Amino acid sequence: MDLQEKIRELPTGPGVYQYKNAESEVIYVGKAKNLRSRVRSYFLEGRPEDAKTGSLLREAVDVDYIVVDNEKEALALENNLIKQKKPRFNILLRDDKTYPYIKLTAGERYPRVYVTRRLRKDGSLYFGPYFPANLAHRTVDLIHRSFKIPSCTVDLSRYHPRPCLQYYIGRCLGPCVKELTTPDVYQEAVRDVRLFLEGRQTDLARSLHERMDRAAEDQEYERAAKYRDLLATVEQLHEKQRIAAAEGDDADVFGYHYENHMLAVNLFHMRGGKVLDRREFFWEDLPEFAFPDGEHAGGDETFHPGEFFSALLKQVYIDQQYVPHTIYVPVEFEDCAALEELLSEKRQRRVEIVVPQRGEKRSLIDLVARNAKQSYEQRFRVMKPATKAIQEALQDALTLPELPRRIECFDISHIQGAETVASMVVWEDGKMKKSDYRKFIIRSVDGVDDFASMREVVGRRYKRVLEEKQKLPSLVLIDGGIGQLHAAAEALEALEIVNQPLASIAKREEIIYVHGQESEPVVLDHHSPVLHLVQMIRDESHRFAVTFHRKRRAMRDRNSELLEIPGVGESTRRRLLEHFGSVRAVQQADAAALSAVVTRNQAEAIRKHFEGAG
Repeated sequence: MDLQEKIRELPTGPGVYQYKNAESEVIYVGKAKNLRSRVRSYFLEGRPEDAKTGSLLREAVDVDYIVVDNEKEALALENNLIKQKKPRFNILLRDDKTYPYIKLTAGERYPRVYVTRRLRKDGSLYFGPYFPANLAHRTVDLIHRSFKIPSCTVDLSRYHPRPCLQYYIGRCLGPCVKELTTPDVYQEAVRDVRLFLEGRQTDLARSLHERMDRAAEDQEYERAAKYRDLLATVEQLHEKQRIAAAEGDDADVFGYHYENHMLAVNLFHMRGGKVLDRREFFWEDLPEFAFPDGEHAGGDETFHPGEFFSALLKQVYIDQQYVPHTIYVPVEFEDCAALEELLSEKRQRRVEIVVPQRGEKRSLIDLVARNAKQSYEQRFRVMKPATKAIQEALQDALTLPELPRRIECFDISHIQGAETVASMVVWEDGKMKKSDYRKFIIRSVDGVDDFASMREVVGRRYKRVLEEKQKLPSLVLIDGGIGQLHAAAEALEALEIVNQPLASIAKREEIIYVHGQESEPVVLDHHSPVLHLVQMIRDESHRFAVTFHRKRRAMRDRNSELLEIPGVGESTRRRLLEHFGSVRAVQQADAAALSAVVTRNQAEAIRKHFEGAG
């Protein structure tokens, strides 16, 4: 059955259609209230030379469809298929920023809390998203201090001889050591954390109050005081949230700037009436379906923002756990009512998609559009971002607990295991700090073993840092993949250094692995200033290591040249180098000078060797 005949057989109900090329690849996904009418419209209204349909229809040889019950189901299915198949004629969400969630590992014997950016079906509970991103870290820090549930990577399936520092400073109950806590006490703390993260402060406060009263009745005054302090913290947070909610409802505001076929979109997140964070999206090569009114090569008037925002909002919100009450967009679009209804069902509260025409809300849209223009300038006109902006972006991308002021980066260099050396370079407050660079000669490793070499150098470096009571860096960066990352982590763990931010960057893929989140590698856009910074530090570490290795190899080669001379052994070579300082000085010495160190016959042999080489 050819394509035209198949289109005539399409049903007239709502559904999703997929155009395929000769290789059976999905090249476009769309949804329709009436499948047959919508798919036929491409051929009735479009001409092959039109920008909207020309390339698509020239490539399409087949169409598949899925019938659903209503338009809302079609919206959701279309979104899933676009994210799954990534068809090149669809507008695809490209984002340098994903917001963090807090993960409670409910399936473990002793659950822990982590900051993560990926939601997985692994039995854990996820809460969020949090923005600004450091709010997730601040919340987890509060959980450590108040509820003493850790984020460590220690194996809690078995007991250990002694707890880590987090236990001694009162930020962990110590489930890693037998009899420091009990499963009942730990599970009580986990239940409290869950109520806290679910926002059920009233239920949590009531439970804490009851436990405080019971402990006081049983004359367990120390435990009662612990519940009292925790209750005060929870009530204080609840009051802050109540005040914020009274000041204004939650809203997201979109603005955009389009120029020269490149697009920047800004999204402002407003919570409690305040702008808490900004999200940026960029497109360099919008698909032709964003230009239905004219030629793709035309001017700015050819961009169709309505169709673009229809695609964008579906991809941003349909899979999102939390959707704000109001979404302000600069233009109207076709699917607005159906998307509103679908998101309202997900939120179980009314969600409004509003296009403000005048007044304060329109001014807000204009403000976001001006910020989008600034984003466009910074991204596409290659303006160098400020150091603090890059630091904040790096903190956000790698979910670091604090602004990265100092980064120490390590690399290993050798040729087939010979003369293995390592380097450490330092980036601090926006520039390389060469006075803090360090070179290492690997001592404990024979042959080729980059992992063992990395373990040695990281261990040596931070053992000295601890001994000299220096401050640990904001981030330890490793040049290499997961193997090198884990070797560095083992070295830190052996020194009982926990919760030290640690990441590695793989050379070929330019993927960043964060320790503790290896299953969620950070893949940054090739234009990202954050990626450029990490690459620059990594490249400097590599250059420094290679330079040191070459120098060592050259010294070894020059020094071994003396052993090629008849009558000169290892002890004679050592005496010559100690006396003259270098092979070059030995080469330039006359027979009399040489005779002061070696025998006359050896001196003559040395002179003959170098004269023959000259």
